[in-house]
Amino acid sequence: MAMTDPKRELLRHTVATVAYRGAKAVRGAPASFAGFTGAGKTPVEILAHVGDLFDWALRMAKGSHEWRDSTPLNWDEESARLFAALAAFDEYLASSEPIHAPMEKLFHGPIADALTHVGQIAMMRRLAGSPMRGENYYVAGVEAGRVGPDQAAAVREF
Repeated sequence: MAMTDPKRELLRHTVATVAYRGAKAVRGAPASFAGFTGAGKTPVEILAHVGDLFDWALRMAKGSHEWRDSTPLNWDEESARLFAALAAFDEYLASSEPIHAPMEKLFHGPIADALTHVGQIAMMRRLAGSPMRGENYYVAGVEAGRVGPDQAAAVREF
C-alpha cells in the first residue's frame, strides 16, 4: 500500500473545500452580478484574482514564485478558469511530483486568501440582491479530488 503525505492530503481537501464553496458562490448568479459595484472590486475581478491565486500556487509547487495578474474575462469564462486552475493544482498535489514550496505557506498564502475571496463573493451576492442559501458546511459532501463546478448537493441548507 502506498504511503500518502498527510499534509498533501489536507491541502487537497482544502482545495476541494474552495471548489465546493466557490461553486455555491458562483452558481446561479445573475449576469448583472459580475459587474456589481458597491463593495470595492467587482465580483468578476475577485473571481479572476482567485484563479490567479491557484495559478500561482501551482507555479510555487513547481518551484517558481512568479505572480501574474490576469485581465478578467466574462463571468462564465472566469468561473471555468477558476475550476480549471483548481483542477490543475489538485492534479499536481495528487501526483508524485515534488512540492517545491512549504505546504504551510501554500495553505496560508494562496489557499486561505482564496477562501476569504469566495466569502467576499458570497457576501456580495446578498448585497447585490441575489443571496445564496446558508449551509452547514460541516456535513457538506466535500471530498479531495472533487474540484470542478459539479459538486455534491447540499446536505443541510438554511
